[in-house]
Amino acid sequence: MKVSIILASYDSGHYHGGWGQGPDALISGGLADALRLAGHEVDVHDIGKVVEDEQEREIGTGFAVCNAVSGEVRIALDNGRFPIVLAGNCLTSAGAVAGEGADAIIWADQHGDLNTPDTSTSGLLDGMALATVLGLCWRRLAMQIPGFKPIDPARCVLVDARDLDPAEKELLDRQPILRTECPGWAGVAETLNAAGDERVHMHLDLDVHDPEELQANHYSTPGGPAPEQVRSAICGLAGRLSIAGLTISAYDPAFDAKGEVPPLVGGLLVDLLATLEKR
Repeated sequence: MKVSIILASYDSGHYHGGWGQGPDALISGGLADALRLAGHEVDVHDIGKVVEDEQEREIGTGFAVCNAVSGEVRIALDNGRFPIVLAGNCLTSAGAVAGEGADAIIWADQHGDLNTPDTSTSGLLDGMALATVLGLCWRRLAMQIPGFKPIDPARCVLVDARDLDPAEKELLDRQPILRTECPGWAGVAETLNAAGDERVHMHLDLDVHDPEELQANHYSTPGGPAPEQVRSAICGLAGRLSIAGLTISAYDPAFDAKGEVPPLVGGLLVDLLATLEKR
């Protein structure tokens, strides 16, 4: 399979800071090599530094990253390559969704990422990432991303979100977002298939995992699925749905002193691509 790995090495407006070190760490940890050993043709593209402002403002820079990712994803698809975006921040999925022209999304994350500027108590832009993709906030900035169209909340699957703010819980009561835990993947796959979704974006925040088995960053809270459960769910969904691309986010190598995360992610991607090839 032809694959393009796209690096978006930003965290909260900072280039190669914090989680922004994650994409390079995954590559240096053997991610691309694992895919090549499995027989895939892999190229790696780095969007580089998208702004030169030394102040690196989070909101403006975050959407500039989305713009750059949208273009790289579109190029990958035009060249018959499957796009895998390695990102520091979850908001970057808005760029991947735009580049793919996605009409549905699977969001695997311990958090809901469904706050808005009106409901957020932290102001963290990543806590508004899924809300942005669904057109619930930052609409003007999102619509400036080339190719962006908000995804209907009824075509969104939130997987294993266990750390929700009160406002997010209220929003989930009002919106037709599908919720599941990893073992329930078959049911939501049937629902999306029935809706006729043709281009599904898959977003994997690595802190969805149980931190006792995979510690991705300092936000990880107890509980959550084991790596083999996540792998089973991701591959199961890929076997039933038309997956247009994948984003992997929120890996902070400072919390992975033994370098255990890259091999696990590599194994997941090898299985995922094998599943896609069988479709």
